[in-house]
Amino acid sequence: MKIFCIGRNYADHAKELNNPVPTTEPVVFMKPPTALLLNNRRFFYPDFTQNLHYEGEIVLRVCKNGRSVQPEFATRYYDAVAFGIDFTARDLQDQLKQKGQPWEIAKGFDRSAPVSAFIPMEELKNSSNIHFQLKKNGELVQDGHTSDVIFNFDALICYLSKYFTLHKGDYIFTGTPAGVGPVQRGDVLEGFIEDRPMLRCAIA
Repeated sequence: MKIFCIGRNYADHAKELNNPVPTTEPVVFMKPPTALLLNNRRFFYPDFTQNLHYEGEIVLRVCKNGRSVQPEFATRYYDAVAFGIDFTARDLQDQLKQKGQPWEIAKGFDRSAPVSAFIPMEELKNSSNIHFQLKKNGELVQDGHTSDVIFNFDALICYLSKYFTLHKGDYIFTGTPAGVGPVQRGDVLEGFIEDRPMLRCAIA
C-alpha cells in the first residue's frame, strides 16, 4: 500500500507556518507503510526530535485501482474516510527545508501516521463538507471543514493518478487545518469526525 500526503491544502495552515499557499498544484509527499499506527496504540516520542507536532487530517481510502483518472470518474475511486494524524518532527523539517532537501525523515518515520477506523462515505451527512476536530488533553486545538480545502478529494485523485497508479487500499492524507502544535510525553490526542470519536493517541 501507499500513503500519500497533501501539504498546505488549507490556506490558514500554510499561513500559520509562513509557507506559500499553493494555487495550481497540490504539495505531495509520502509516508511508508511502517509509518502506520493503528488500533489506538500509544505513540512513543522519538529521540531524534525536540519539537514534535500533531497535524489532524481526514484520510481517504482508495477503493479501486486506477491511473490518469478523469474528473467525472474520480468519486468512484474512494469509498471511506478516517481520522489521521500526520506527526511531524518540525525541527528536522525546518532544517531540511533550509537545505532544500526532501522532508521524508521529518514526516515518514516509524509510527508517524496514526489512523482510525474508516467511515463509509454514504454514512456521512455531507461528504463534500466533512467536519473534523482534534483535541489535546481535552482542549480543542483544531477544527476543520473539508469544504475549506484548496484541492478537493476529486482533484487529489486526478492529480495523484497522473503520476502514480492508485491501488485499492492506498491512503490519502488530505491536509491539515490551522491549529497545529507541539506534543509532549503524557499528552493525549483525540480525533473526531462529525462529533463521532474516532481516534485516541496517547504520547509516551
